[in-house]
Amino acid sequence: MKLPRIMITAMRSGAGKTMITCGILKAMKMQEINPASFKCGPDYIDPMFHKTVIGISSYNLDSFLCKEEGVRKILKENGGKADISVMEGVMGYYDGIAGISTEASAYDIATITETPVVMILDCKGLSVSAVPCIQGFVNYKKNSHIEGVILNRVSPMMYGRMKDLIEDQTGVKVYGYVPVLKDCALESRYLGLKLPTERKDTEEKLEKLGRQIQETVDIKGLLQLAESAPEIKGENEKTVELPEKPVSIRIGLASDEAFCFFYRDNLELLQKTGAELIPFSPLKDKKIPENVSGLLFYGGYPELYAEQLSQNQSMRESIKEALKDGMPCIAECGGFMYLGEYIEDEKGDKFPMVGILKGKSYPTGALRRFGYVTLTGGTVFGQDAGMIPAHEFHYYDSEDCGEEFLAEKPLSERSWKCMISTDTIFAGYPHIHYYGNTRIPEAFMKCSAIYARRHNVQ
Repeated sequence: MKLPRIMITAMRSGAGKTMITCGILKAMKMQEINPASFKCGPDYIDPMFHKTVIGISSYNLDSFLCKEEGVRKILKENGGKADISVMEGVMGYYDGIAGISTEASAYDIATITETPVVMILDCKGLSVSAVPCIQGFVNYKKNSHIEGVILNRVSPMMYGRMKDLIEDQTGVKVYGYVPVLKDCALESRYLGLKLPTERKDTEEKLEKLGRQIQETVDIKGLLQLAESAPEIKGENEKTVELPEKPVSIRIGLASDEAFCFFYRDNLELLQKTGAELIPFSPLKDKKIPENVSGLLFYGGYPELYAEQLSQNQSMRESIKEALKDGMPCIAECGGFMYLGEYIEDEKGDKFPMVGILKGKSYPTGALRRFGYVTLTGGTVFGQDAGMIPAHEFHYYDSEDCGEEFLAEKPLSERSWKCMISTDTIFAGYPHIHYYGNTRIPEAFMKCSAIYARRHNVQ
C-alpha cells in the first residue's frame, strides 16, 4: 500500500514537537493539502491539538500496546485516503520501554512503518554543536530513518549559516526553521499540555503558527520526502481479529472536560462490534442516557472538576443505581477515581463521588505510576482475557486500587496488584488499547448484550 508519510521527532521532550507538528498540519491545511495525523506512544492530549488543527481525529501508534500488526493496521486504515500522514514522535527519538530500550519508541514506530523522519533541533544556545548532535542521532542506529531536520528557536540571521554548516558536514537536509515564538507556546500541566479547549486563543495561536511555518518551513520538500516512503509492508500478515458483531447496543460514553482521554481506535472498535455510543456529561447532564446497556468512563481530569462532579448528585445517583442493577461498566484512571467514594483535592477537601467502588482518591504530590505494564491473572466481565498490555500515568492514588490482576513492568522486576474486576465492572488506573487485546471489548459487549436482553432494553 502506497502511503506518503513522515515523522516529526526530537532529541528530547520539550523541544517543540507538538507545536511544530501542529504548525505543519495547519500550513498544509492552508495549502489545501489533506493530512492525516498520528501520535507515537500512549499520549491523549497531543492528538487533541492535531484534531483542533485538521478537524478530524488523530490516532495513536504504539507498538507495546498494539504490537507491530496493530500499528500498521491503524496507519493504513486511517492514513490511506489522506494526501500525507504526519506522525508526531514521543519523548526523545530513541526513548522506549523502561528508559533502557528503544522498544515502543518513536524510532521503533519509524522502523515498523519504514517512515522517513525529520528531527526538530532546539537551537537555543546552540550553533556548531548542532552538527555532532545530529551526527550522533543519525549514526546511533545503522538505519536511523532520519533524513532531515527543522531548526527550532533560531534567528533568521543564523539560519542560513547553520543550514549550510549542517548540510555540508552531516549530509542531512534542513527543511527550514522556526524562530522564537513566545506567544505561540502551548502551556503544560502535570499530565502534559493543557487541553486546547482550555484556552480561548488556541485557534488564534495555531493560525499564527501555520502562517509562520508556511513562510520558513519547506512544506513542498516535506511532501516530496513523504512520497519517497516505501509501500507499507505486512499486507499478508495476520491482522487484528475483531470480535463478532452482535445486534446494535446503546452504550453511554462519559465525554466532557473531566473525561476526555480517548483512544479513537477503542471507540471505533466498539462501534464495529455493535456499540452505538451515546455521549453524556457527568458534569452537566442530570442522569445517564435513556436505554443504555453499558457505561464507559475513560480518563481525564476529574480532580480539577471534583466539586462540580460532586454537586451533580442526580447524575451520581443515576450511575450508582445503574451499576448496582448490573449494568456493565469500564472505568479507567480518572473514570475509576469518579466511581470511588471520594476525590480529595490538593487542599485536602474531600468531594463525594459515585461511591460504587470503595476508597478515596488523593493527590500524592509526585508521579505515582508511569509507563507500560502487562496485566495478568484476572478475568474481564467473568471471561479469561489472557495478558493485557496497558499504560499508567497518574499523580493520584486510591485507597483501594483492586487486586484482581498483577501488573508487571517490562524489563524490570517491579510488580503490584491492581484492578477491580467483577462480572459487570472492569475498573482501575491502567489505560488499555483494545487492539492489544480484543477480548476486552468483546467481553464488555457480550455482557452489555445480556444486560439489554434481561432488562428488555430496546
